Amino acid sequence: MKLSQLTLIKRWQVAHRSQHPIEYHAWDMVLTCWMMGCVSTPLVALLWPWALPLSLSLFLSPSLYVGWRRHLHLRGVLRCDWLDVGR
Repeated sequence: MKLSQLTLIKRWQVAHRSQHPIEYHAWDMVLTCWMMGCVSTPLVALLWPWALPLSLSLFLSPSLYVGWRRHLHLRGVLRCDWLDVGR
């Protein structure tokens, strides 16, 4: 995902925080995992190469989360109002 897409989704989450508090906190958790992946991936690649898949999954967490939510939304399991914001 591009940084602009992350920003647009975050702005939507902040604007609708009172209506969707769980989504707001879930997105904050995803962004925290992403930041941990950004910071840790180079270090993990050098010191603990066996942990690189975990670090990369943290780095890719926003894309994985949005894909998971899109899948659930298209199946009709979960409504996701912010999906079109990040496109």
